[in-house]
Amino acid sequence: MARLADYFLVVTYDLDKRVEGEGQGRILQRFPEKDWEDSPFPQGIELFCQPSGWQLVPERQPASFFVAVLTDINSDRNYCACFTFWEGLDRLQLQKAEASEVDEVDEEPAVVQSAQVFAPKSLVLVSRLDYTEVFRNCLGLIYTVHVDSLSVPLETVVGNLLTCIIPIAGGSQPGQEEREESLRTITLGAGDRQVIQTPIDDSLPVSGTSVAQLFRQLGIINVLCLFCAALTEHKILFLSSSYQRLTDACRGLLSIMFPLKYSFTYVPILPGKLLEVLSTPTPFIIGVNSFFRSETQELLDVIIADLDGGTVTIPECVHISLLPEPLLQQTQTLLSMILDPELEIADQAFPPPSTQSSALKIQDKEIRGVFLWLFARLFQGYRWCLHIIRIHPEPVIRFHKAAFLGQRALSEDDFLMKVLDGMAFAGFVSERGPPYRATDLFDDLIANQVERIRQEETCPHKVMNHVKELAEQLFKNENPYPAVAMHKVQRPSEKSQTTTQNQTQFPTLDDVAVQLFIDHAAAKLKTAPPVVKVELKGMVPSGPPLGDTVDRNGIVMANSARRLEVVRNCITYIFENKMLEAKKLMPAVLRALKGRAARICLTQELNQHVLQNRAVLDDQQFDYIVRMMNCTLQDCSHMDEHGIAANLLPLVTAFCRKLGAGITQFAYSCVQEHMVWTTMQFWEAMFYSDVQNHIRALYLETEDNSSEQQDGSAGGREISALDLASEQNRLWPTLSKEMQAERVQKEESTVFSQAIHYANRMSYLLLPLDTSKNRLLRSAGLGDVESVSNSYVTNSIAGSMAESYDTESGFEDAESSDVANSVVRFINRFVDKVCNESGVTNEHLKALHTMIPDIVQMHIETLDAVHRESKRLPPIQKPKLLRPTLLPGEELVMDAMRVHLIPDGREEATGLMGGPPLLPAEGAIFLTTYRLIFRGTPTDPLVGEQVVTRSFPIASLTKEKRISVTLPMDQFVQEGLQLRSCTFQLIKIAFDEEVASDLAEVFRKHMHKLRYPQHVQGTFAFTVGQCGKLVVEHKTKDKNQSLKTLSKNLVKSAKRTIGRQYVTRKKYSPPTWENRSSFQSEMDEDEISVSEEVDQSSLTLSSTIRSSDRQTMSNVVERACCRDYQRLGLGTLSNSLTRSKNEPFRISTVNRMYTVCRSYPGLLIVPQSIPDTTIQRICRCYRQNRFPVVCWRNSRTKAVLLRSAGLHAKGVVGFFKSPNAPSSVPSQADSTSLEQEKYLQAIISSMPSYSESSGRNTLSGFTSTHMSTSDSSDKLRQPKIGALMKQVMGTKEDVPGTFSRGALGQRAKVISLSQPKVSGKARNPPRGKWGSIRGSGRLSAYNPDVGTRLAGKESPQSNGGPSEALFLRQQKAYLYIIGDKAQLKGGKQDSFQQWEVVPIEVCDVRQVKNSFKKLMKACVPSSSISDPNMSFLRCLEESEWMALLHRVLQVSVLVVELLDTGSSVMVSLEDGWDVTTQVVSLVQLLSDPYYRTFDGFRLLVEKEWLSFGHRFSHRGAQTLGSQSSGFTPVFLQFLDCVHQIHLQFPMEFEFSQYYLKFLAYHYVSNRFRTFLLDSDYERIELGVLYEEKGERKSPQVCKSVWDYIDRLNKKTPIFYNYMFSPEDEEVLRPYTFISNLKVWDFYMEETLSEGPSYDWELRGRQERVAEETPEKPDSSGPKSHRHIVWPCYDSLSKVVPDAITKLLQDLQSLEAELGQTSEKWKDTWDKMKNSQKTEIKLESKPSFSSSLLMSSNLSHQRRSQGVYLQESGVGSSINLALDCEASATSTPVPGRPSTSTLYSQFQSTESENRSFEGILFKKGALLKPWKPRWFVLDKTKHQLRYYETRQDKECKGVIELADVESVIPGTPTMGAPKNIEEKAFFDLKTTKRVYNFCAQDSLNAQLWMDSVQSCLSDA
Repeated sequence: MARLADYFLVVTYDLDKRVEGEGQGRILQRFPEKDWEDSPFPQGIELFCQPSGWQLVPERQPASFFVAVLTDINSDRNYCACFTFWEGLDRLQLQKAEASEVDEVDEEPAVVQSAQVFAPKSLVLVSRLDYTEVFRNCLGLIYTVHVDSLSVPLETVVGNLLTCIIPIAGGSQPGQEEREESLRTITLGAGDRQVIQTPIDDSLPVSGTSVAQLFRQLGIINVLCLFCAALTEHKILFLSSSYQRLTDACRGLLSIMFPLKYSFTYVPILPGKLLEVLSTPTPFIIGVNSFFRSETQELLDVIIADLDGGTVTIPECVHISLLPEPLLQQTQTLLSMILDPELEIADQAFPPPSTQSSALKIQDKEIRGVFLWLFARLFQGYRWCLHIIRIHPEPVIRFHKAAFLGQRALSEDDFLMKVLDGMAFAGFVSERGPPYRATDLFDDLIANQVERIRQEETCPHKVMNHVKELAEQLFKNENPYPAVAMHKVQRPSEKSQTTTQNQTQFPTLDDVAVQLFIDHAAAKLKTAPPVVKVELKGMVPSGPPLGDTVDRNGIVMANSARRLEVVRNCITYIFENKMLEAKKLMPAVLRALKGRAARICLTQELNQHVLQNRAVLDDQQFDYIVRMMNCTLQDCSHMDEHGIAANLLPLVTAFCRKLGAGITQFAYSCVQEHMVWTTMQFWEAMFYSDVQNHIRALYLETEDNSSEQQDGSAGGREISALDLASEQNRLWPTLSKEMQAERVQKEESTVFSQAIHYANRMSYLLLPLDTSKNRLLRSAGLGDVESVSNSYVTNSIAGSMAESYDTESGFEDAESSDVANSVVRFINRFVDKVCNESGVTNEHLKALHTMIPDIVQMHIETLDAVHRESKRLPPIQKPKLLRPTLLPGEELVMDAMRVHLIPDGREEATGLMGGPPLLPAEGAIFLTTYRLIFRGTPTDPLVGEQVVTRSFPIASLTKEKRISVTLPMDQFVQEGLQLRSCTFQLIKIAFDEEVASDLAEVFRKHMHKLRYPQHVQGTFAFTVGQCGKLVVEHKTKDKNQSLKTLSKNLVKSAKRTIGRQYVTRKKYSPPTWENRSSFQSEMDEDEISVSEEVDQSSLTLSSTIRSSDRQTMSNVVERACCRDYQRLGLGTLSNSLTRSKNEPFRISTVNRMYTVCRSYPGLLIVPQSIPDTTIQRICRCYRQNRFPVVCWRNSRTKAVLLRSAGLHAKGVVGFFKSPNAPSSVPSQADSTSLEQEKYLQAIISSMPSYSESSGRNTLSGFTSTHMSTSDSSDKLRQPKIGALMKQVMGTKEDVPGTFSRGALGQRAKVISLSQPKVSGKARNPPRGKWGSIRGSGRLSAYNPDVGTRLAGKESPQSNGGPSEALFLRQQKAYLYIIGDKAQLKGGKQDSFQQWEVVPIEVCDVRQVKNSFKKLMKACVPSSSISDPNMSFLRCLEESEWMALLHRVLQVSVLVVELLDTGSSVMVSLEDGWDVTTQVVSLVQLLSDPYYRTFDGFRLLVEKEWLSFGHRFSHRGAQTLGSQSSGFTPVFLQFLDCVHQIHLQFPMEFEFSQYYLKFLAYHYVSNRFRTFLLDSDYERIELGVLYEEKGERKSPQVCKSVWDYIDRLNKKTPIFYNYMFSPEDEEVLRPYTFISNLKVWDFYMEETLSEGPSYDWELRGRQERVAEETPEKPDSSGPKSHRHIVWPCYDSLSKVVPDAITKLLQDLQSLEAELGQTSEKWKDTWDKMKNSQKTEIKLESKPSFSSSLLMSSNLSHQRRSQGVYLQESGVGSSINLALDCEASATSTPVPGRPSTSTLYSQFQSTESENRSFEGILFKKGALLKPWKPRWFVLDKTKHQLRYYETRQDKECKGVIELADVESVIPGTPTMGAPKNIEEKAFFDLKTTKRVYNFCAQDSLNAQLWMDSVQSCLSDA
């Protein structure tokens, strides 16, 4: 029973204490005067009566009522019902008050001015019960009695009110007296009566309609937010202008938190004076009047809910953890079904007629039903995670949070973690934990409805029905008898409310009268028999256990039976000592142990092998068991939510091995490195569960003794500890005092003994084996553990006691004290905590504190012995470190560091794609001056004897990243490195634990120092073979004095000697090659001449360099690739031929000092007519001064290829804006622009086709022969130039028949500045000019058929002459300038100029860099990719590498086409050293077969890449300076393009694919100096350009990659392409579309057996080592070494040799056996080829020869289909053959010449270019007759060959044109053919002899003589 009201007060405005207009309240009267013992009077009520402050008002306000809640010191809530009305004050009272106040206040308050003022007065009821309506009625009645002056004395009413007693809660059986209980009718004696319905179960909150109101005001999402915020302990503030609403909202929020109770600050109405409470650091729920809104603005961490506006404001810094999905979604759905039932059917066509939402009070209960259902789901199974640690005298219960989260698979869930950690849940456990108590609705839900909830959770309508049932129960609880509602309470009459005047003051009550009432009632209560309300206690059911509830929602790993079987088998093998079997299973077991089920299975299996707490193992068994334990523990979190560490804890102290006499090592000393052991929560949970088991055992024994007979009835079900405890609690009152005391004492000592046991256990796991270094405690920071404890009792004595006992123990051991102390402190803190919570007596606690230091110290001593012994054990299983073989000159910088090579994203080696798992491997990493090498053996025992090698040159390192790695074999997280190299290698290593972390750091520093040396001289190519680690710079300089001078004087001397006049002696006669290189005195006279206009500053090298330096000069000449220029006829250095004066080009030495352009070579080819002075001026218009120079000339069409950088912007404008033809003098153009035009004009003039049209600049000459398109030859030209051009420039229309996807500019379809719309075809009929359409840059309107013409269809024209518009365009451009689209904007093309600009989009260097990064990631991913969208092909596509290759190839093919059709091309892109170099080199490679040989390719790279200054060092980021620019593989891109062409034309290249890979590898490896530095200038400065020639001091160290390749090529045919059978003059036209390109296998392949195969010495050595091993059988016997080949392990090229290499090797070995000196492989091969040719010649009928592959007539299908025409009259008929037909058969069809001959026969249209052929009679040697022979004049090879007949393959003889001195008309000699005129004879005089020839007629003879003469002059 309880009082309805504890106190009644009257509070009034205090006139005496007014401060500055702020009034205060004072308590006028209070009843009873004395405090009740059970409920003291709450302080500060005056503030709460007027929360906004006490104020006087000018007019009367209506009476108001609200309930405030005050919390007292015992955290009990007092409900203060305040009824406030207003009374008038007369002036008199006020003045009195003011008089006393005058001295304080300066001016009067403004309120006072009105005639009458009103002061508030409050009637307040203070109660422990919350009956708002009853309070409203009671106070209203008192007020009515007063206002209406009823006859009842107020004292009686108040007295009755204070003595009214009601039951707290009704019972559950509705018997008669129960009904009495729960229905209490009260009257206050003023003719009123009220029925109070008390709730049936007082543990359920009473909410009225407050919850429903709250949802109406704020909405579902907002309330859910507040709900989660309240549970996770955030601060919540409600705002409203109504006080009653604030109280209701707070009450509503608390109601939905049931069964949790809010335990923080709870103030539904906070008075304005106390607003500073809001800045408290603790959580709260507070309501404040909106009047104070502005003051709440600066609160940063408070969630503000505005009830009037319906908003919830969450500050930025506050993160609310919401309910876990899917609960959140389901809850929202249910709530909206209740609050807005129409939502579901809003879209239905025929909505059901009525879907009213329930009445407010029913809705309120339904919402609460939803939250009850929600909590039942959140907390299901919580009782299975309770630990009962004491039963008597009071049950003490702890909740095992980790186990609960683990079983619910919610250990990651933020919300639940916070809720379980919160105060509310702590209260929940202490209140609902006890097993014997009264139960309520929630207990029933948890115990009996879990199954139903689980089945229905997915179906909202079923859940809804359940919620409605719950709502019914809740409603019934609040309104047990809804029918009974008799309220009869008088309200004040209307009249009394309206009359304002003469209202009497509320009277002072007679306290004696009221007190009498109270005393009387108290006396009556004493005499009455006590009402004993039977409290129905019972055992609390636990509900279904959690285990099985989870597997459905938890992500259960695939713990297939197979995995568990593997674990079981492995353990069985270990204990049966079948170690080999166990070793094989081990990796699988360690993989399986990732799964929870397998880990639990492991602990169970191990348990079976423990006998009497001990299991002694031998070393290997011990090792395996420890490894399995470590693997199991490494995935446990520090919480150990699956209880695995808990299960292992008894095992680690059971398994042991004998180390020596009486010394045993236990498993715990090897499994300490896990976080879980340093977690206080874990130890507490373990301790409590052990205590629970022991106490259960304690009572089970007593039960067993007393009740054996009940055994049968128990039915074998194991009694849980909670059930036992509840039974014990039930019996407790029946026990005698002694029995009770005995039980308490037994329990206490049980706990105590466990505490001792745990102190020992903890010292086992916390003290490291080697106590001198203590990683564990340091890393875990044991000092901070206190804050994250698992239970909720505070430590009272922990700190102080631990300290005092610590010092007493007296152990101060020097080396181990810090470890010992930290462990002692940790254990002390643990013991304090658990002993306080479980009620251990103080004496026992003190004893414990004394024991702990001793325990620890003893343990340290035993450990020392174990540590000593364990060191003596042979270390198990660390494989021997293998040394790598080093190159000559390569030195180790850091010796072996033991590491694990762990798998990256490449799956081949991990065994996932079949084959053995080679990775992870264990070995060592070595850092040398050249490479980074890993060597080791796979950890998988099945392949343990293989050796795994991964290495890459240190110079190719592109990215280094620290990673942390968990190795499957060990338990530790290692630090590691991931190193990526641009040779497409990735080394991912984890340092072994024996490697100190500072060592790893040293390793990184060294690596960086080697990767980015200060200067290029720090690279391996320079430091190799030197004794010092770094370069000593002067050495190189002393070696070659002349270089020193040259480099010093290069620029200075140029300035110094500027005044010296220098005039050339001859116009141009350079010395011969022989003279140059033999370095004779002629050097003094024979200077390299320059042209007549010698500039002041242009000095020859001879004038600056002393004669001792001349050697260097000759090297400059050689290096400048003069050989090549001579071959191309671009400028010669030979004296023996008289030079024709009109030679179009010359070798200029203007740049010999590198003053004009730093990055160009010293000698350059420029037009003959351009003086050097002009060049010096022109170069300023180009970026980097890289002006146009000639680099190649087409021997047939004489078109030239030029290269330059892009123009400077001003240059472009000056260059192209001049609208006039060059012939007229432009007015506004400046001089450089003119000279530039002059330069281009000179180039154009050099072309024979131009001079043929008599050099006219006008257009008249070009209309002469307009080529008709009906010609058959044109139809066969495959890539049409117009179409090509179109693709390259990406114009608007797509040309029919071209590939539209891959076009270069498809994305940026720009109409270019000036499009050459060329429709011409390749090989024209004789004398035919090109028909071409010149456009002025726009697709003009009057030229509608451009598209068709571009596609190769000329628009029909009448023969009368083309239309005017077309006439202007009828000329072919002589020079095409390939320029950058971005550069050429705004220029205007002149329609009369002979050049034309082709704007294309170039790939920027940055694009290449980014593309390469992505390509590397695609080819060598760093981790396996799970995302299917990121497959290899997708990544490859996204890298756009192929698109870039396509772009470069496409432009190159276009240039090839243009050159082939006789136009010159100038490539002028970016700075002229990246894309330009790529395009120019590819063009030469495609056009000129010479560059497809070894020598040619070397020359091409030296000339175009090295001499012309591609910035290898800068692009390769080779030094510290260029580190920031990053790695940009421009050269690699070029090599990839060559590789693509090689794939399409495998018979055209002398070198193999391996050669390209070799270059790709070594151009970044820095092993050779070839690809270092950025230009010849820099190379000369360093003195490295020519030293390769002279120095051969250390023959094993090659400085040039070319020398190395030459040497290697002599030894082995690895670089040679056996399919090489070139066709003369073949121009290659590869397909360039992305679909035709292949990914280069260089990017993908890897050989783990030996590392990259590009350092050949290493390869050889490893083989030799292998041969020396004795197991190999004798090599002479027949042997079949079969050998499994693993794709990523073995080198496929080695193990699967090609037939020819195999035969060559066999031959060599046979020769060796016979004792002959073996021949070079190349000689053998050449012999074979020649005999092959003769063999074919002898076989008249077509047959397939045995080595068909070698024969040169196996012509693979060529891309170009050509028609070969020969002029009639030279003794031949027209031969038409298509290649593709010819190649269909492999030997030539009789009667038709094979392709190779066709090639040599083919004649072009231009007379000069004719490689002439026909029949001539030749006089034999002495005394031999004249014979007719078929002669071929070959201009490229520079020879005259003759054959027996025209069809013949085998050449009979060769006359080298180089030896020819003259061609003169001859005379007939003896035996000459008859009937031939005399003029048909001519003689050819060579250095050796004179040849006599006779042609068919004089005309023919003249033709032959001219042809030979022209060839000679060309040379």
